[in-house]
Amino acid sequence: MFDLTGKVALVTGGNGGLGLGMALGLREAGARIAIAARNRAKAAEALAALGEGTIFIETDLADQTTCHTMVDECARELGRLDILINNAGMSIRKSPQDFTEAEWRQVMAVNIDAAFYASQAAYKHFKAAGQGKIINIGSVMSVTANAYATPYATSKAAIMNMSKALAVAWAGDNIQVNTILPGWIDSELTLNARAQVPGLHDAILARVPAARWGVPKDLAGTAVFLASSASDFVTGAALAVDGGYLARA
Repeated sequence: MFDLTGKVALVTGGNGGLGLGMALGLREAGARIAIAARNRAKAAEALAALGEGTIFIETDLADQTTCHTMVDECARELGRLDILINNAGMSIRKSPQDFTEAEWRQVMAVNIDAAFYASQAAYKHFKAAGQGKIINIGSVMSVTANAYATPYATSKAAIMNMSKALAVAWAGDNIQVNTILPGWIDSELTLNARAQVPGLHDAILARVPAARWGVPKDLAGTAVFLASSASDFVTGAALAVDGGYLARA
């Protein structure tokens, strides 16, 4: 029931970090992969790791049109679309009173707007096929927050509730929509956070019961589960992959 042979998955932000970790898991389970991102040079290593048959779609997820074009290109090039992972994300770290309108909009555009537009575009392909899986990447900050990432936390809370709304809307079409809530994963995004927030590394280690930072491959199993027939009666759920971070009082 975890076999993804013959399935096609589109992973935004799949050229590194969490996205690549999940893409590798899906590939190992048999799926063909399209990774969508802005940086073509960075994608070369990811394409080599994912192997023959993987494609790269260069896009900046700037608006509804580019998101729809990305999804349609994946379906055209690989012949179908079965799984969409909305993983692309960003953060700007500063005190809430110091954000400009442009900074706020930039985080929202990448983290929530693009995920909605890509899901819209995927719907027609899933509807025609009679099934589909959408996995949205939230964060432990979908349910918690801190002082330096107001737009990020807001967008990640929004994506979790958006998943629930889409799950309810599309359940009758046999489309499951779920959210993964990664904890503190060792990635380019959190490397920047550790450089900008004094003491963050040690504070996370002290809070996480597993006593370590996560790594991208920690998300692979959860992604395979949510992408496979094993999760056909799971929709609107939010699954934490956080080493116990959210469970700790």
